Amino acid sequence: MRQGATLTGLACPACSAPLLKLKNGDFWCARCEKKVIVVKEGEEQTSVAHSIAFDSLEAMLLTKVQEIQEKMRQEKNMDELQKLAYALSGLLDNLEKTRKAKKT
Repeated sequence: MRQGATLTGLACPACSAPLLKLKNGDFWCARCEKKVIVVKEGEEQTSVAHSIAFDSLEAMLLTKVQEIQEKMRQEKNMDELQKLAYALSGLLDNLEKTRKAKKT
């Protein structure tokens, strides 16, 4: 709450604690210490599930990009650098596709 979160009238589905609404619009359960997705009446649960899946995929791809960047910094062998660059290119292509699919 010190960082601008507001207390809502909603309860966590797991523990029934009141949910906080963060500045970015996300809902947070302080007791469970995790983000809670709120599906509004009339909103399709499948679209919310797809959004969560794309967010998770995007985060995983970004983690792998960072891992490859670190390996490239340390690598001296040009053949190995080429392999890493090829893998990085593939990850970046998939990241772009994921972001495009997320918008539709």
